[in-house]
Amino acid sequence: MPGGGRAQRKIEREESTPSSREGELYDVPAAVVCAMCGDPDCAGCSEERSRSGVIAIIAWEREGSMLGRVWSTAHAATINSEAFFENLPDGPVTPALRFAAISELLAASTLSLVMLAMFSAVAPLWLRDVMLDPAARDTALRVAILAVPGLAMMLVAAHAAHGYALDVGARRSGAQSQPSRALRFGLYAAGWDVVLGPIGFFVLLAKQGFGAAFRLGSIGVGLPTRSSLAFLRGAYKLQHEAAKPALNTSYLAAILATLVCAFVITSAVVVAIIL
Repeated sequence: MPGGGRAQRKIEREESTPSSREGELYDVPAAVVCAMCGDPDCAGCSEERSRSGVIAIIAWEREGSMLGRVWSTAHAATINSEAFFENLPDGPVTPALRFAAISELLAASTLSLVMLAMFSAVAPLWLRDVMLDPAARDTALRVAILAVPGLAMMLVAAHAAHGYALDVGARRSGAQSQPSRALRFGLYAAGWDVVLGPIGFFVLLAKQGFGAAFRLGSIGVGLPTRSSLAFLRGAYKLQHEAAKPALNTSYLAAILATLVCAFVITSAVVVAIIL
């Protein structure tokens, strides 16, 4: 029957055409990584997403406790570094600078406490003599006051130089300049020193056990390179050979910044000891 044939064709067309609800599935990104908690399986701690579909709000730039935001951001930048930096959004540099300063102060302070504990175990009598001698104690205090913030400043400068140099190298490869985004990359990379240092070890040990804590060593191997390549891929669309000039420029800048800051800090410590 003619009418029956038309009805049958209509049914077949409806069966072969996805419903509007099914069609929406094709717009969902293949992977959604949460920048709030760093978990690729997270459904999203926020409704705000980038155009790629990835959560683009950095935990540090949200509201909440300072230490909690520092840890969430540092953890995401380290454990899920490629997803974090490939989708790092542009924005103001000041919040990233505050994050880097706090992260490096925490890392430097914790490292100093660990070293003090080692001295206490290896040379307890020498440490006791320093603490009981007023002149030696004052000198040690001056050195600590300079060394801890100085080390933090040196690390922040090295990270910032690393990030900015990526932009310089990317421009040489023909990419559009994004200096603020590159600086944000370098400054948020300071979170590596929190997670890969004593803080990260003890936090992961308490939260996830020995396995997660001792895996930090393997995670740290090649972390700057993996993160830089992911950032160049996401921000500048540079991959493979096109990314190498920017990568090499960033390493050179980080080394130079570290050497300059180390010289300044060492000179200040020497002056503090002499005076």
